[in-house]
This record gives sequence, C-alpha cells and structure tokens, in this order.
Amino acid sequence: MHLIGGTPALKHEIIWAPWRLGYILGEDETPDQDESLGLSPGGRHDCFLCRCVPEQGDDRKRLVVYRSEQTISVLNRYPYNNGHILVAPRSHRGRLDELGPEQQLGVAAAITHMVGLLERVLRADGFNVGLNLGRVAGAGLPGHLHWHVVPRWAGDTNFMPATAAVRIIPQSLEALWELLRAELTKGVVCDE
Repeated sequence: MHLIGGTPALKHEIIWAPWRLGYILGEDETPDQDESLGLSPGGRHDCFLCRCVPEQGDDRKRLVVYRSEQTISVLNRYPYNNGHILVAPRSHRGRLDELGPEQQLGVAAAITHMVGLLERVLRADGFNVGLNLGRVAGAGLPGHLHWHVVPRWAGDTNFMPATAAVRIIPQSLEALWELLRAELTKGVVCDE
C-alpha cells in the first residue's frame, strides 16, 4: 500500500463496459430496421420492441431471448443487473387497459417463465419485477408496455452503486443470450 502524506492511496481499477457508450452518447442502437420484416398489428418501426417482434431477422443481434404467442422477451441493452430481461406484449400498447385478457395472461406467463429461466441459468436469489407506466414514472419507452425482470443475489448491492454510482455487470449480453437460448432449447415450454 502506498502512503501519500500518511494517508493510504486508493488503488483504482478499470471496469470495462463498452456496451454502455451508446447509452451515454444517446445513440439509438436500432437493429433490424428493415421495414420489409413486418410488424404485428399496430407495430411501429420507431419502437425497438416492435422491431423485435418479427420472427425473421437476427434474434441474437436484437437480443430476443423468447417469444410466445402473446409476448416477446428481450435482454435489456442497458441492464440494471446481469440477466435483466424486458417482457412485452407483441402488440404496441402503452396502457394496461389496452391489453386484452389473453395478452394479460400471456405477459404473466412469460414473466413467470423468465424468472424460472434466470433462476436455473444464473442461480438468482430473488427478483425485482416491475412496470414503469408512463414517462413521469420512468418509462423510457412509454408507448410499448414492458415489464422489467431483474435478477438479484444476496450481497449484490455493495459500495460501488452507493459511492460511485457504478454497477458492475460481469457478463456480456452476447454470452448471456447464448446461455439463455441454450437452456430454452432443452424443451422447457411456457404455457399461456
């Protein structure tokens, strides 16, 4: 340990998180904007979730983990924690009362399925599951409802978020996508 004027000097470590640069610079990563891919009814080409709905296209690039008849589940490009998944109805709806009973049940089933998947693959100890409804409530994409499924582990809050406003995500999105898709191909099916 080095001393500076009798005080221990802090050793700084570099934490690499290159995928955050687009978020910091305000760049919109817009994979598969090809309008020929088609969208579900009411879908919008300016909505990243709507662009993830079509089954043709590169799911790895779009980070689509799972599709059901009513929903899509996508890794969050700017995660709060490792394994952060967004679960959304396939249709572009911004209000809860715009979802029919089938869509409501589909969302609940997909959230349950994603929690089970993350428990198996990442051995999460708990979860924060929530919806930011409206821009003033924190919705970054208020026009397309989406629920956040955020895995949590005992001790995952430490001095970094509190003192430096920094979170450490230990796994690349691509590596996590590969693990989740491999688990899903084992035949575990979500019933809607």
